[in-house]
Amino acid sequence: MNPLAPISAMLTAQFGELGPMVGLLGLALALIVGAVPMLLKKQPEPFDKLKALRQAVEKQGASPERAKLRAADKADKLEKFASFLEPQNAEEMTAARMKMVRAGYKNKNSVRMFHFSQMVLGISLLIIGMIYTMFGNGTAEPTTSAMVMQTLIPGAAGYYLPIYWVNKRAKAREKEIVSGFPDALDLMLVCVEAGQSLDQSINRIAKESRAGYPALADEFDMVAQEVKAGKERSRVLKDMSERVGIPDISSFVTTLVQSATFGTSMSDALRVYSAEMRDKRVMRAEELANKLPTKLTLGTMLFTLPPLLIILIGPAVQGIATGLGGGG
Repeated sequence: MNPLAPISAMLTAQFGELGPMVGLLGLALALIVGAVPMLLKKQPEPFDKLKALRQAVEKQGASPERAKLRAADKADKLEKFASFLEPQNAEEMTAARMKMVRAGYKNKNSVRMFHFSQMVLGISLLIIGMIYTMFGNGTAEPTTSAMVMQTLIPGAAGYYLPIYWVNKRAKAREKEIVSGFPDALDLMLVCVEAGQSLDQSINRIAKESRAGYPALADEFDMVAQEVKAGKERSRVLKDMSERVGIPDISSFVTTLVQSATFGTSMSDALRVYSAEMRDKRVMRAEELANKLPTKLTLGTMLFTLPPLLIILIGPAVQGIATGLGGGG
């Protein structure tokens, strides 16, 4: 006698003809969930042990700042899963980190958290879809296609939801920087013509634009901090251009670097470029205004034309119908 026959009969009675397949799918999912922690377990490296020992020795004389950094390192629970949650290729890791930076997530573990959220949301919604498929349809027996759709669509939605969120944040941040950049250039021009240096102008922009354009203020504040730390100004500006990824910022950085290289007047370069940025902002506003009639055409056709036809043709149609009815 087959020992699995009672189990198969019970599953068939509970879930219908697809009961054994549902049981196998649940067993496979349970095995996957149980094997994931074992696969993600990372053996401690010797250098990590030495680092922990050195930190324990220096713990007595540690400053509050270093203690805070050490606590932050300990709080990073996903560090041992880094090999599974981060790209191992240097180019892919750089591209992923740059994408997170452009979305406003500048922490060192942002890529790790992004992939972790993808995994957690994907598996969670997949399990929810399976539970709904097995118990949420009442007495009706779902078809195979309905089971697949109700199970896979939530899992795919959970997997792609972090991607959608990061892309949305990156576009919103780019729009904010583009909107506030002409005003920042005007302020920089005023500061330079008033006798302040470029570094002082950048500090002023980071302070004044914080209320209206916090993303732009963060970028200029990072530039100011890196220059204050001793990094070369041209390299800092180029890093800013790479972080933001906006053509206007790249052109601005090129203008400043060329002006410093060839010894031309910084105020003249800023005056010309600031006027160009204001013209581009006016052109973008005109472009949006010119798109408005095209976008309103569909709404006009759907909500204005049918009622107008009913008002104009309705009485005539009613009169014809009444005449035909009286003649009959």
